[in-house]
Amino acid sequence: MANVSFIPAFHDNYIWLITHPHASIAAVVDPGDADVVIERLEEQDLQLGMILLTHHHQDHSGGVVKLLKQYPDAKLFASSQSELPVPVHYPLDEGDVIHLEDLELHLKVMAVPGHTLDHLAFYDDNILFCGDTLFSGGCGRLFEGSASQMFQALERFAKLGDATKIYCAHEYTLANLSFCSQVEPDNPELLNYIQQVAKKRQQGLPTLPSTIGQEKAVNVFLRTHLPEIRQRAEQHQMQPLPEPCAVFAALRQWKDRF
Repeated sequence: MANVSFIPAFHDNYIWLITHPHASIAAVVDPGDADVVIERLEEQDLQLGMILLTHHHQDHSGGVVKLLKQYPDAKLFASSQSELPVPVHYPLDEGDVIHLEDLELHLKVMAVPGHTLDHLAFYDDNILFCGDTLFSGGCGRLFEGSASQMFQALERFAKLGDATKIYCAHEYTLANLSFCSQVEPDNPELLNYIQQVAKKRQQGLPTLPSTIGQEKAVNVFLRTHLPEIRQRAEQHQMQPLPEPCAVFAALRQWKDRF
């Protein structure tokens, strides 16, 4: 069974390393920094076989050129819509499946425009690599896509199994939960989760992975169907918000200025 571990990069990025106990080949997800990946691979005596990109932003893709030069046999998997400085070996679209045979892992591809138009997520029954679409306690900014596109992406994530582990790309959890507590101050599960997360950060530990079930309990961007969330968003916007998508758009605008 494949193992997933994190490689910290920059100030708050996580590059995800996928390995298998019986394989010398590894895969990485969103390697914005090549040097930290190369260092980890050499520490573990691994060869890079696959690079998976969720989207084109530099803090996710910036290490690709150097990694492909260092590991010329590695294959790059990315959106067919991505503009990258190197050719993509496996251009991906909605519904494709990535077969990482050496790692005994088969990941489905979900197109989730919103943060960027080329954004993809990779998932199976247990794992979700969601880049900058869903964070623990939050969601990505709308740089290229619309609120409707992001809302639809999050709705699709919410239908995955509650035990699905969420491997997003940034350590934003504590700041995100601060916003959630402004929107939903009386949610006991949220208050409890804030305490857990604060303790982890005080110990220098990552707060990820989260799970779909955890996020549905605390992440206001996955709770837009609840009357109390809608009411708080309406109070902030000072206008009625009859649909969950409108509630989501209002929350995203609120968070942008939080």
